[in-house]
Amino acid sequence: MFSQVYSFTVIGISAFLVEIEIDFTSGLPGVTIVGLPDSSVKESKERIKSALKNSGFNFPLKRITINLAPGDLKKEGTGLDLAMAVGLLAGMEVVSHKNLKDKAFIGELSLDGRLKPTKGILPAVLKAKELGLKEIILPYENLKEALLVKNFKILGFKTLREVIGYLREEIAYKDNLLEDSNSLSLEEAIYEEDFSEVLGQEFAKRAFEIAAAGGHNVLMIGPPGAGKTMLARRFPSILPSMSYEEIIETTKIYSVAGLLNEEKFVILHRPFRAPHHSISEVGMIGGGNPPKPGEISLAHNGVLFLDEFPEFRRDVIEALRQPLEEGKVTITRVNFTVTYPAKFILVCAMNPCKCGYYGHPTKPCQCTYHEIRKYRTKLSGPILDRIDIHFEMPPVEVKELLKESLKEGSNSKSIKERVIEARLKQKKRYGTSLKTNAHLKAKEIKKFCILESSAKAFLEKAAEKFQFSARSLHKILKIARTIADLDDCEIILKRHLAEAFQYRILERPLY
Repeated sequence: MFSQVYSFTVIGISAFLVEIEIDFTSGLPGVTIVGLPDSSVKESKERIKSALKNSGFNFPLKRITINLAPGDLKKEGTGLDLAMAVGLLAGMEVVSHKNLKDKAFIGELSLDGRLKPTKGILPAVLKAKELGLKEIILPYENLKEALLVKNFKILGFKTLREVIGYLREEIAYKDNLLEDSNSLSLEEAIYEEDFSEVLGQEFAKRAFEIAAAGGHNVLMIGPPGAGKTMLARRFPSILPSMSYEEIIETTKIYSVAGLLNEEKFVILHRPFRAPHHSISEVGMIGGGNPPKPGEISLAHNGVLFLDEFPEFRRDVIEALRQPLEEGKVTITRVNFTVTYPAKFILVCAMNPCKCGYYGHPTKPCQCTYHEIRKYRTKLSGPILDRIDIHFEMPPVEVKELLKESLKEGSNSKSIKERVIEARLKQKKRYGTSLKTNAHLKAKEIKKFCILESSAKAFLEKAAEKFQFSARSLHKILKIARTIADLDDCEIILKRHLAEAFQYRILERPLY
């Protein structure tokens, strides 16, 4: 007797088709699983035995070989349980082979036959649709997540007995269906925090508006209590809402990381990740066994906020170089290579010195010159070069805190409207909403960052005086391009460059 069933295994955020071949032969009863299974897959035979027995089916007393093809691809996780159980019952002719055609199965089995939720459902469903399969059967608790994929037949069941009843055409599925995937509502993300709550710091608000409009990275320098964290946490509220494609891509990452459940089955808000400065390199970049996405991937299409930036370990900070440039991270180990997307806006905050009061107008700094220099030099030149916007935040004066009226247009809604207008200009210019000014390459900068004659002369003088590196010069041009977009200008004017220079303060001497 022989049977074949389709399932999926997930590596990184990509799903791969697994053909489960089951062969029954005479001999001493036993089950052998081949095809590079990990320990959780090898243990599945014990779960399947109990699940079949407690669901009212007999386990075959045969010599059983289960092959997971392709044999050179490592199979991880518990998602193959359901497919192997169905394959065994098909081999015993409990289920007709023709009813398994063009179907895929994914899900973990409990000992009593219940289907338990599994990580990586969304990538598996997307892959099933891409391969032209007709339907996929999965745990009921994963159904809401799976229904994000439109125009594809997705069925969710609670027990193995229900699955077999459906395959034997003994029960109809309509009673189990939650909702049609085409009617799934992706409502607008609502943020509780608003920029209107930040009093004073108009220069910082302007910097964040530019950062949101062009997708630029930000570094804030200021004493404790200046409002750095407050601004950073409100940054997502002025970013454009995610598109359907961005929602799917971000949700895939959270699905693989096991951070979704029946209540939180989709990521509608732009992610905001704020890891503690004690985080390890693996926690930040990703990895482990099995490999998991790190904080930079969980911040994909959103914001990564690093408070007390110099306090992070040096290797963690330097590991950000490649993701900041390429928008992805590749993790290579002896047995695997995984690439995770990591396209995020980096927002960093730091004090001007260890005690936090260097340059403060009223509070004296307690640090020596050597301590200040040591604190500042924790950040290498290459990392600072990759952060577009640098600015200082002075302490907020009491009269600003006691103001009752706000500056017009300083709330998140107004700022977001201006940001969206600037993004629409970039979409028209570059032909895609996924590319912003911050991601322009050197060749594209020459093409799209056109300067008026007086601006060109101004740039040459400033570059010679401050001795900008090539990367810094490109950063200034990209910031100026964003300021021009906010100003509804196709050509970069001198005033746009002059403002852009204000956001590169770390190019100047610090002491």
